[in-house]
Amino acid sequence: MAFDPVQKILAIGTQSGALRLFGRAGVECFCQHESGSAVIQLEFLVNEGALVSALADDSIHLWNLRQKLPAILHSLKFNRERITFCHLPFQSKWLYVGTERGNIHIVNVESFTLSGYVIMWNKAIELSSKTHPGPVVHISDNPMDEGKLLIGFECGIVVLWDLKSKKADYRYSYDEAIHSVAWHHEGKQFVCSHSDGTLTTWNIRAPAKPAQIITPHGKQPKDGKKPEPCKPILKVEYKTTRAGDPFMILCGGLSYDTVGRRPCLTVMHGKSTAVLEMDYPIVDFLTLCETPYPNDFQEPYAVVVLLEKDLVLIDLAQIGYPIFENPYPLSIHESPVTCCEYFADCPAEVIPALYSEGSRQKRQGFSKKEWPISGGNWGQGTLSFSEMIITGHADGSIKFWDASALMLQVLYKLKTAKVFEKPRSKEEKSSTEIVDEDPFAIQILSWCPESRVLCVAGVSAHVIVYRFSKQEVTTEVVQLLEVRMQCELNEVESPECGGEQASAVSTPGTSSSPQTSLPQSHPSSSSNNSSDGLRDNVPCLKVRSSPLKQSPGYQVELLIQLVWVSGEPPQQITSLTVNSAYGLVAFGSGNGLAVVDYLQKTLLVNVSNAELYGSTDPHHRQPHSPRKTRQPSADTLHKKSCMSGLSNFYSESVKKLRSSYLSLCDGNDASATPEERCKSPTSAKISRKINMIADHKDDARDNSFSRSRSSSVASIDRESREVISSFYFCDWLSKKSETVAVPSLWVGTSLGSMLAIALTVPSTPEQRMQQPVGVSFCGPVVRLKGGILRMAQLDASGILLPHVYESWYEPNAPEEEREQPRRHRLTSPPSSQENPDCQYAVVCSEKQAKVVALPSQNCVYEHNITETSFVLRADVVTMTTGVAIACFCANGHIMTLSLPSLRPLLDVNYLPLTDMRIARTFCFSNQGQALYLTSPTEIQRITYSQETYDNLQEMLGELFTPVETPEAPNRGFFKGLFGGGAQSLDREDLFGEVAAGKASRSLAQHIPGPGGMEGMKGAASGVVGELARARIALDERGQKLGELEERTAAMMASADSFSKHAHDIMLKCKDKKWYQL
Repeated sequence: MAFDPVQKILAIGTQSGALRLFGRAGVECFCQHESGSAVIQLEFLVNEGALVSALADDSIHLWNLRQKLPAILHSLKFNRERITFCHLPFQSKWLYVGTERGNIHIVNVESFTLSGYVIMWNKAIELSSKTHPGPVVHISDNPMDEGKLLIGFECGIVVLWDLKSKKADYRYSYDEAIHSVAWHHEGKQFVCSHSDGTLTTWNIRAPAKPAQIITPHGKQPKDGKKPEPCKPILKVEYKTTRAGDPFMILCGGLSYDTVGRRPCLTVMHGKSTAVLEMDYPIVDFLTLCETPYPNDFQEPYAVVVLLEKDLVLIDLAQIGYPIFENPYPLSIHESPVTCCEYFADCPAEVIPALYSEGSRQKRQGFSKKEWPISGGNWGQGTLSFSEMIITGHADGSIKFWDASALMLQVLYKLKTAKVFEKPRSKEEKSSTEIVDEDPFAIQILSWCPESRVLCVAGVSAHVIVYRFSKQEVTTEVVQLLEVRMQCELNEVESPECGGEQASAVSTPGTSSSPQTSLPQSHPSSSSNNSSDGLRDNVPCLKVRSSPLKQSPGYQVELLIQLVWVSGEPPQQITSLTVNSAYGLVAFGSGNGLAVVDYLQKTLLVNVSNAELYGSTDPHHRQPHSPRKTRQPSADTLHKKSCMSGLSNFYSESVKKLRSSYLSLCDGNDASATPEERCKSPTSAKISRKINMIADHKDDARDNSFSRSRSSSVASIDRESREVISSFYFCDWLSKKSETVAVPSLWVGTSLGSMLAIALTVPSTPEQRMQQPVGVSFCGPVVRLKGGILRMAQLDASGILLPHVYESWYEPNAPEEEREQPRRHRLTSPPSSQENPDCQYAVVCSEKQAKVVALPSQNCVYEHNITETSFVLRADVVTMTTGVAIACFCANGHIMTLSLPSLRPLLDVNYLPLTDMRIARTFCFSNQGQALYLTSPTEIQRITYSQETYDNLQEMLGELFTPVETPEAPNRGFFKGLFGGGAQSLDREDLFGEVAAGKASRSLAQHIPGPGGMEGMKGAASGVVGELARARIALDERGQKLGELEERTAAMMASADSFSKHAHDIMLKCKDKKWYQL
C-alpha cells in the first residue's frame, strides 16, 4: 500500500499485478501490470500525480496519475539482482532500491536511469559481520539530515550511511532478524521490529546496545529473565504528537500460546496498549498523518489496514479506536459469492426503494468522522439507464448493488437463513442437514424488477419466495409447502405413507387440480421414516418454529422444500423462475418439474420429465426396475445421515463453500466421477470440467472440455438423463384457431427439447384467490442441439415482448387501502389469412439458436452458433438499436446474433476460459452490459456497446487534483541560528552523472512506457494540471505581496511614531543636567 497525504489517494497492489487506486467515495481506478507479477511495494511521488511500483519480477514502473486512465511512463527491469525494498524520500527524484544481495542502487525517477552511485553491502558492514548480512529489508533517510541513510539488513544489522563521505557513521547490531524500522521525527532515535517479537529502540549516537528492549505481547518472568519469544513483529510505525504521547503501531508479535487467535493490530499509546482483532490476515498497514514532512510532529489520525479480503480504517482520535464506515464496495465477498444476476435498464423507482430500506440496516459503532481518503473528483458522465447487480452468497445472504455508476454501492442485504433454525453444534446436528458449513448457500436467483418479487433456490433443495413491503410484520408461522419429487419413473418404490403427502402428478394433456392439503408449518411433524426404515418425507432443513420478525424490505411469502423419497435425498434444483402476473413459481431438477401457486400456497404441477412428453416421448425411456428393498442394520441407520447419504450426491466443494470458488476447475475436480460432478449443487448454473488440450483424439474426447456437459447435465450421454434447464412464462397462441394469447410456461430441457404448458389463470383478483389455476400440457414445440439455455418471445414485427408482470403494490396494506394490482400483459395483433403467425419464439441452446413462428410452430430462422465448443451463457438483450442474442462460449468467444434473423453481429475472442468461476457467474444484461467474477473477491464488468464505451471517458473520475503542498515546518529562531534544524542535501551533486558516473548497462534495462494517444492525453492532462497549479501559485504570490505591502505600511507607521516619541523625549531632557534625569 501507499498513501499520498496531500492528494489523499490510496494505492493498493495485488498478487496478480493489479493496481487499485482509491479516492473519495465514487473515485476508483483499476490498472494492471502486463507481466501479472505480484506488487511488492508502492511509492507515491507526493503531490506530483505519479506512482512508482515494484514487482516481484524485479521491475519498477512509473505510473502517470494525471490522466483518467493511468498509464506507465517508464519501466526498469533489473537483470542481475532481486529487488527487496524501495524508498523514495519526500520531494526527491532519486529512488533508493535495495536488493537481495544487500546492495542499494539509486534510480532517477524522471528519466528512469540508474545512477553510478552504489552502496555495496561489504562497504556498509565492513568488519562488523563475518557473514553476508542478507537482503536489504529497510531504507530511509534521517528526518533531520537527508545526507544520512539508514539501511536495515535481514540478519539484524542496521547501518547509518553518510551519503557524502560514502562510509558508515554507525553500525547497530542485534541477535534477531529485522523486519522493519521506524524513525522518531527528530531523527535522534529509531525503532526496529524483530523476529522474536521484540522492539528495540536505538539512539543514533549509541550503537553499542539498544536504549530499550520491549516485548509487547511477551510474558514477563518474575525472576528477571528474558521474556519468552513471541511471533515476529512484521511491521512497526512510530508516530509523534505535539500534545501527547507518541503512537507505536505494530502487527504481529503475539505469543505462541495464542493458537487460533485472529490476526491483530496493536496500538501502543502512552501506557495503554490496545489489541485490535481482524477478520482476515493482515497484509500491510499505513498510518495516516497530517503532515507529509518526516521531520515534523506527525499527528496521526487514522490507520489503514489492508487485509487479505478487506480494507479497514481505524480512527486513532476517538476513544476505543472505532473504524470508519467503508464507502467502497469491498464487502462483496463477505461471504463467498455463489451466484449473481445483472439487471440493466431496470425501473427507476426500484433503486431508491431498496436504498431507503437498506439504509436502516447499517451497523452502529462507526467513527463519526468523514472518510479520510478524500482525493480525486467524480466523473461528469452518467449512464442513461439504471443498473443493478444481485449476488447470492454461501451463508444464504443476498445483496442488492447499485451499478449505475462505475463504483458499486450496496443497497440492501437479505438474510435467507432467518427462515430456518440456527445450526447447532456438530454433536447436536440433525441428520437431515446437507452440509456442515453452508446449508443455506444460494444457488439460483429469479427476480421480477417491476413487482419486486424475489425467488431464490438454495443448496439444501429449498425455494423461498419474497415480496417487498415497506411495513414491518411479525410472522407467527412461516408458510411452508413440502414437495415430494419422485425419482425417475419406477426407479424408487412408492413410499407407504398417508395420502396427505402424496405428490400431485398431473396427467399430460389434462387440467391439473391443485393440492388441497394445507402447507406444513413444522417439518419435524412430517419427518417420518417409511416402513422399511429408509428416510422418507424429511426436508433437509428445519424451519424456524418461533415467530419471525420481518423488517421493512423483503419478507417471506412462502417456503418450498423438497423432501427425501424412500432413502434418496432430494436432487438439486437446476432451474427456477417466478412470475408476478400469474402468481406462480416454477422450478426443475433431474427428476422433473414443479409449479407452485405462491398466492394460494398450493402445488399445481409435479411431474417427471418423461410425463412432460406423454406418448410423444422422443427419448424412448425404458422404465427402471424397482430397487430391491434391503433392511438396513441399526448401525447403518445411525450412520446414514443426510450428509453421508449425499456423499456421492454433493461434491466436496459444497462442504468447503466458505473457502471455495477458488478451485472450481482445479485438479480436484478432474478426479471426481462424472456422477459427482453431475450432482454437485455448488454449480447449479454451469459447472464444466476444463481441459484446454487442443488434441481431439477419440480417447480423450469424453474428458475434454468441449465435450463435457453442464453440472446438471453431466453424464447425460451415458445415462440419457434429462434435466430441466430453463423456464419462460409468457402469453402465447398455442393453436391456429386461437385469437387471444393465453398464459403459458415454456420448459427447456438439457436434451434440447422446448415444451409448453398452458395455464388457465382466473382474471379478477377475487377469483384468483379462490379458483384454482388450470394446467394442460401442450407437448414439444421445437428441438435443438444441446441443452436449452434461454427462451424469449417476439411480436410479429420482431420486437421483443417484455415478460408479463404485475406492478408492485404494498402487500401488507389493509384491504380497503390496497391498490388494485395492475397486470401488464401484451396482446398480440390479430393474424391475417396470408400470414397466420403473429408471434415468434426465440430459443437458444448450447449449440444453436432458432426462431420459431407461432402458432404454426414453423422454424423460420436457424443458426449454428458453434461446432467445436458450446455456449455457457446466452441472454436475449435489448440494445438501443434493436434486440439481439448475446452468447459466451467455452472457448472464450463473445458473440451476438441479430433478432429475428440470427445474423452474426459480433464475434470477439475475449477471454480464454481458465477458471470455472467465470463460467458459473458470467451473465449478460440489456444495453450491451455483462459481468463475471474474475476472482473470489472481484466483479469484472464489461461492455460491448459503443455508446457506453464512448461515454466511459466522461464517467471516469480524476485521481489528480491541483493542490498546493503544505509549507515546511518552521525551524524556529534558535535552531536556525545554531543549525539544529533539518539538513538538506543536493542529491544531484551526489547521484548525477557528472559526479557518480554511469551505471553498468547490464544491471538493468530501461523500457519506455506505452506512448500514442494515452501519452498525449496524459501530457495534455499534465499541462492542464500545471496551468492550474501555476494559477494557484500566482494567486498565492499576489496574496503574499499584498500582505507584505500591508506589513511594510504598518512598520513605516510604527517607525514614524517611534521617531516622534524620541524627539519629544529629547526636547524634554535637552536643558537638564545629568543628575536631574
